[in-house]
Amino acid sequence: MKKIFYYIAITMIVGAGSSCKKLDNYNAPAETLTGSVVDASGKTVQTETAGNGTRVKLLETSWSANPTPFYFQSMQDGTFNYTKLFAGTDKVSVEGPFVPLVQTDNTGATIVDKSQTVQIKGVTTLKFTVEPFLDIEWIGEPVLNADGTITATIKFIRGTTNPAFQQNVSDLFLFVNATKYVGNNNYDNRYSNHIGYNGTDGNNAVGQTITLTTTGGKLPGQREYFIRVGARISYGLNYYNYTDVKTVTVP
Repeated sequence: MKKIFYYIAITMIVGAGSSCKKLDNYNAPAETLTGSVVDASGKTVQTETAGNGTRVKLLETSWSANPTPFYFQSMQDGTFNYTKLFAGTDKVSVEGPFVPLVQTDNTGATIVDKSQTVQIKGVTTLKFTVEPFLDIEWIGEPVLNADGTITATIKFIRGTTNPAFQQNVSDLFLFVNATKYVGNNNYDNRYSNHIGYNGTDGNNAVGQTITLTTTGGKLPGQREYFIRVGARISYGLNYYNYTDVKTVTVP
């Protein structure tokens, strides 16, 4: 009787191992989704790394009629690249400091849907054209002053004519950091210069040429500093729109 129980136990263990092997017999995800988020002029929409910048949203409709969203972050220059996806059909959109591509009404019904449905296989490339809340541009190049501070001149305008996304301008920020990854999530608060606006005050700055200078006195020398300017409106998660990154060398 003991031998019978022994053989039954061995058979069950082997069967369980075989079943596990079958369940684990999928190829690792190896498909790539790459692309960019651009404005109407074709210029990439600058953002920040990590959780407060532009993110890509995927819904794998070939797997489920009600799929769980999968997200990954874009790079700070407005491009994205993810190399570990399963092959399949996905509904893809992007979320960030721009007019939402997918919008719903107060009942939850979808009223705008500019997502793209694609077959992801090999390398799939997408481009999303969006309307940023604000468009910020450099006026000339940043200047290293005689006192060791840095001055930058910029101008920002509304990036959309849609009044539903023209809330009050709340913040303007000259971000400074010792690495090229610089923004609201990564800056040196000793030298970065923040202007906070109250109510509608910030709206008066729209379209104006604005000069910003680093704070905290002379910047330590013999190194490079990476700077960019961000501005945001009071909407949603209050994400910043940005310039691209400039480099200033302090001798």
